[in-house]
Amino acid sequence: MAAVTAHADTLKVLTAGAFKQVVVAMAPAFEARTGHRLDIQNDTAGALVKRIGAGERFDVLMLTPAALKTLAAEGRVAPDSMTPLATVDIGVAVKAGAPRPRIDTVADFKQALLDARKVAYIDPAAGGSSGIYLDGLFQRMGIADAIRAKAVLVPGGLVAERVVTGEADLAVHQISEILPVRGAELVGPLPAAIQNSTTYAGAVASDTAHAEAARSLLAAMTGPDAAATLAAKGMTPPR
Repeated sequence: MAAVTAHADTLKVLTAGAFKQVVVAMAPAFEARTGHRLDIQNDTAGALVKRIGAGERFDVLMLTPAALKTLAAEGRVAPDSMTPLATVDIGVAVKAGAPRPRIDTVADFKQALLDARKVAYIDPAAGGSSGIYLDGLFQRMGIADAIRAKAVLVPGGLVAERVVTGEADLAVHQISEILPVRGAELVGPLPAAIQNSTTYAGAVASDTAHAEAARSLLAAMTGPDAAATLAAKGMTPPR
């Protein structure tokens, strides 16, 4: 252990919020096995891209593949390090013990939204993947004005907390960010016809001083223990 510790690195890990719970869950085993330490920071996908564009340094980045490809083209991440990690769906949450609306069909989901007093979701302006998708979905469903009138727009973080506090009746967010919220209950995923699955991938910074350690973290995130952790956090292996 002394030899491992002598070569231990602290890795700064930037992750989109939906994937944070997986990184946090897998961090202790990785740290114990390698001696490295993880400094885990999360934000919306859009905000992370802006932070990196403004010059923020990092060692490992976990983001959507499209965003990583753009950053690779800009020379900010190593293209050969890009690794698919997980897929997550959008779900609906209510306060634990509250009536669970029907969301089995698109018509059911639409009615549940219209019946709700307040609906919480990520503010599209904040750059969160689910918020951007839902904003467009509500427009396609013809209910954009009705939903915006009662929207609780969350700049980032755990949207389902808004149903726990009573600020909203429904929360619509990625399932991996619903499950950690105590006092919130997952009703289920969006109907398949309107589901929007988001894939997350990881990459190593092109200028990291800890490339070997950073790549070993990505390897751990796709190792034999990853599938069970993903399932527990509301995600699946990349598809």
